[in-house]
Amino acid sequence: MKITKRTFGAFLLWAILFSVSITCARAQQANPPPAPARPAWSAPASQAPEAQKPTPAGQNQEDGTQAGQNKTPAIVSTTGLVHLVATVTDRRHNFVTDLEQSDFKILEDNTPQDIRFFGRETDLPLRIAVLLDTSNSIRPRLPFEQDAAIDFLDSVIRRNRDMAFLMTFDNEPEVIQDYTGDLALLTSAIRRQRAGGGTALNDAIYRASEKLMSPPLPKGPNPEIRRILVVISDGDDTLSDHALSDAVEAAIRAEAVIYAVSTNTDWLSISGDKPHKMHVEGGDKVLQEFADQSGGRVFYPYKVEDLAQSFVDIGAELRSQYFIAYSPKNPTADGKYRKIEVQAGRKGLAVRTRKGYYSVAPPASAGK
Repeated sequence: MKITKRTFGAFLLWAILFSVSITCARAQQANPPPAPARPAWSAPASQAPEAQKPTPAGQNQEDGTQAGQNKTPAIVSTTGLVHLVATVTDRRHNFVTDLEQSDFKILEDNTPQDIRFFGRETDLPLRIAVLLDTSNSIRPRLPFEQDAAIDFLDSVIRRNRDMAFLMTFDNEPEVIQDYTGDLALLTSAIRRQRAGGGTALNDAIYRASEKLMSPPLPKGPNPEIRRILVVISDGDDTLSDHALSDAVEAAIRAEAVIYAVSTNTDWLSISGDKPHKMHVEGGDKVLQEFADQSGGRVFYPYKVEDLAQSFVDIGAELRSQYFIAYSPKNPTADGKYRKIEVQAGRKGLAVRTRKGYYSVAPPASAGK
């Protein structure tokens, strides 16, 4: 075959183009184009959505502004915070409700702490456990207990907002009426009870505290509630599997405040405007221990009519307290008990709140 100049030129051009295309292909393999950037909101492929970092406490998820600038702060993420509900009274036992964050000082194991959240908790929904002693030892006072429980619920429960459950205890605790806001259901359940058997007070508080840890939450963006445990009993315990310390610890873990109404009239003076306990012993000391450790109170009414002021005081106290949350400077979750002391800056004021907490790691599902 004769190769002309024209044929040779075409062949040379094809060879040059073929060589250039191979060079470009190798260059693309050595330096691939960058992948599209991942959107800022997207989680890594190896990270499930629920494993993303929670919104910092005190910061709104939507706009990132600091919570509580113009209102009581709503807790968005409470992991790692210690919650306190404090009642402040003056020398005449009147509630003091006009304090500011700067008026409070928090000590954990004698170490000052920095307050992260502060507010006047006057309107949070209530979740109430009512524990009614139906043991044989209180048989003569059972009608008194029933009237006391009904009067309390009638004075405190707000329609479509608060909920309560009824638990009785004799040989063992039993939930008679589950969480409800229906006063008629609660009243009917209380009236049906009869006395008999031993007394398992510690077991009842332990089990009620567990139930208070997972109550029905209110609908809406703010799931915050108040947990209240009301015990109507003479304080004697004869059958519990749990010790007093177990029951106290359970109430502390549930962040429940215990209010006790004693049915024991021993050493009760009825002189003056209202009954006064002259000497506390036996079951009354047990009730006092529950109240002191949780930040609550004990009441010693002599007759049903004396309950009226007691329940007015409880209702007023629930609407006159302060919510305080702090992040411990010692973050170690070692399971040890840590003492808490809350002080008010003004002279002559007394602060009542729980005495401490157990430093344990929050569950894996903790978040909002």
